[in-house]
Amino acid sequence: MKELKTAIVTGSGQGIGRAIALRLASDGFNVVINDVDQVKAESVSGEIERLGRKSLAVKADVSNRDEVFEIVSQAQEAFGSVDVMVSNAGIAQVKPLLEVTKEDLERIFNVNVFGVLYGLQAAAEQMKKQQSGKIISACSIAGYKGFSLLGVYSATKFAVRGLTQAAAQELAQFGITVNAYCPGIVGTQMWEHIDERMAEYMDLKRGEAFRQFSEGIALGRPEKPEDVAQFVSYLASDDSNYMTGQSIMIDGGVVFS
Repeated sequence: MKELKTAIVTGSGQGIGRAIALRLASDGFNVVINDVDQVKAESVSGEIERLGRKSLAVKADVSNRDEVFEIVSQAQEAFGSVDVMVSNAGIAQVKPLLEVTKEDLERIFNVNVFGVLYGLQAAAEQMKKQQSGKIISACSIAGYKGFSLLGVYSATKFAVRGLTQAAAQELAQFGITVNAYCPGIVGTQMWEHIDERMAEYMDLKRGEAFRQFSEGIALGRPEKPEDVAQFVSYLASDDSNYMTGQSIMIDGGVVFS
C-alpha cells in the first residue's frame, strides 16, 4: 500500500490557501492547515477530513520563527513526514512609497519575506533527513513587475523570487526542490482590501479598481483561487520533479516575461 504524503499549507484558513489545501487533499495528501485564526483553520481542517484525508489545524504566526518550526514539528509528529511545504501566508499593503513608514515595512516584510524564509528553513530541516521534499512559496505577478501603490508589496515578492532561486541551488543536493507560484488578479479577501484602498487613492468607487485590473487579463476573467490551486497541485506532484528554482506566473495573461 502506498504511503500517504503530508503537506503543510500556511495561511490556509481562507482564499488561495484554502483552495490549495483542499486540492492537495483531493490529490491524496494529509494536510496541515495553518492560520492565525484557529476557527478558520479548524473549519478547513474539517473540510479535508470530510474528503477522507487526515488533517491537523495549527494556529501560528509565520512572522514568528519558533512558531513556524512548531508547525513542521507537529506535522512530522502527527504524520511521520513533511513532503510538501506551501508557504502561502501573505499580506498586501496599498500605499504610495513616499508615505511608507518603518512600521509598514516591518509588518509586510515580516510576513511575506521572513515568513517564507522561516518556512523554507523549518521544512528543509526535516526534508534533509528524508532526502526529499518540495518547498513551494507564494510569489506574485508583482514579483516580476512593480506596481504603483503596491511598491513595498512588490519588493517583498521580488525577494521571494530571489530566495527561491538561491534555495533551489543550496537544497538540490538533499533531493529538495524549491519553486514558487505567481498569481495575478484573484477574487479573494486580499484583493477586496487592495481594491478598497486603491479606490481611496485613485478616487474610484468600490470594485472599480478590481474591474480595471481585470480588464487587462488576456483570458478575459478574474482568477479564482482554484486556478492557483491547480498549478500548486502540479508543483507538489512527481510531475514537477525536474523543476526547481522557478517562480511561474499563473495569471491568465497579465504580465508576460
